[in-house]
Amino acid sequence: MTADHYAALGLAPNASLADIKKAFRQKASFYHPDRNDAPDAAQRFQAVQKAYEVLSDDTARQAYDDNRRRNLLDDPLQTAQEIWQAYARDILSTSSSSSPSSSPAQ
Repeated sequence: MTADHYAALGLAPNASLADIKKAFRQKASFYHPDRNDAPDAAQRFQAVQKAYEVLSDDTARQAYDDNRRRNLLDDPLQTAQEIWQAYARDILSTSSSSSPSSSPAQ
């Protein structure tokens, strides 16, 4: 299973870039091996760095989020609803744009 970058930074998936930067600074400072004597500090520090690397880059974050949805790491019911809503929007926008506009004859 891949790492959950949002959990590594203690953030929700809808976090802003400012939230990501703030959480990264806090976590990196806390887990930095020079400041934290815990045996897993270096490993956690690397996880925080990787999370920031992915989530602070728009393209990498989009790919990561898409992969999370594809793997249903989020709520499966919510993911299914999002898929069907997107499908329905596409169908409705296609049908409304392809139908000729009919104005009533007077």
